[in-house]
Amino acid sequence: MKILVSNLGSTSFKYRLFELGGGAETLLAKGGYERVEDFGPVIEDCIKSLSEQGHLKGADDLDAVGFKTVLGKKLSGCVEADDKVLEALKGFEAMAPAHNPAYAAGIKQFARVMPKVTRVALFETAFYQWMAPAACRYAVPEIWYELGVRRYGFHGASHKFVAERSAQLLGRDDVAEKVQRLYQKGDTPVDKPLRVVSCHLGGSSSITGIRNGVAIGSSMGFSPQGGVPQNNRVGDLDAMAVPYMLKVGGLSIDEIERQMTKEGGLLGLSGVSNDLRDILEATAAGNERAKLALDVLVHSIRQWAGSFFWQMGGIDAIAFTGGIGENNSFLRSAVCAGLEPFGLKLDTAANDSLKGEGTFTTDDAAIKGLVIPANEELVVAREVYRFMQARLAPAS
Repeated sequence: MKILVSNLGSTSFKYRLFELGGGAETLLAKGGYERVEDFGPVIEDCIKSLSEQGHLKGADDLDAVGFKTVLGKKLSGCVEADDKVLEALKGFEAMAPAHNPAYAAGIKQFARVMPKVTRVALFETAFYQWMAPAACRYAVPEIWYELGVRRYGFHGASHKFVAERSAQLLGRDDVAEKVQRLYQKGDTPVDKPLRVVSCHLGGSSSITGIRNGVAIGSSMGFSPQGGVPQNNRVGDLDAMAVPYMLKVGGLSIDEIERQMTKEGGLLGLSGVSNDLRDILEATAAGNERAKLALDVLVHSIRQWAGSFFWQMGGIDAIAFTGGIGENNSFLRSAVCAGLEPFGLKLDTAANDSLKGEGTFTTDDAAIKGLVIPANEELVVAREVYRFMQARLAPAS
């Protein structure tokens, strides 16, 4: 089965073409376009290019197109990308302005260019649909909740990949198999608990607690704005800071939103850059604001990871993924510092030399430290494949 995974930004289109079936998962091709003004011609050029490379015989040779949609109003899961998905994306357009309009436009263009090909949306919030009500609710008036104000969680594809792969690395195939069928069969019990804290750290970052392959909570909330500091987004902020800046700072609501989403986070703290590499370089040169940005980031990651430790009654592993989590041994060691009494024993040499997937704790560590490179597109392809298989299966 050939599945094209489409990653859409406001002016970008990136894709990966997978072939799945018979237990094999093959990446056939990948590519992308920048400064896109109209997705239609770009999609047509993509199909033409894949055909010329011999991967496709034309648009109808595709079995499905998968979309890593972010946030839909009153809709989540892995579902056909139909009019209901378009309506859900529009309903929360204001909360994901860089993504929802782009995905809506892309879905419409794919329907026009290749009407016979099934379109499937895997919402980033899907991995969090089994969180307990207490983990989802804010203490706001009921009307706010009825209008959709609650904790959703994001980076679902990334954390789901960590849930499955960490279970495999820890010898828990029962949990890995549960994660594989999660969106088709829901949360099913396992005999022995497995507790993992997943740290997706990159341009945007989130921490998720995972018990038996299922998310129990996320640092991100109503929007991708919440949780740990992002590259240039604030992260967690006391709600009264907004009216305070309106009244005392003299800022408009639009300017407050712009500053929180464009000038906050690591950029706002460091005054140097939103790129951790630049911040580390500035810290080494003695820049105190850059050092503060690092300290705040580590503090926030530890705070969220610690909360899930408490919620789950301990953890069996902490996993790092995303560009920063995978490639920064300093950050991993800072997050895990001083936790030897709890069983998290850092292997400094292994941590410093680790490239790609692996373990950075000692062999006798009760809590394992893992690096699991992100592979969100593969997760989308897998879930689209399972969606299509379920659709094609004969009714019992």
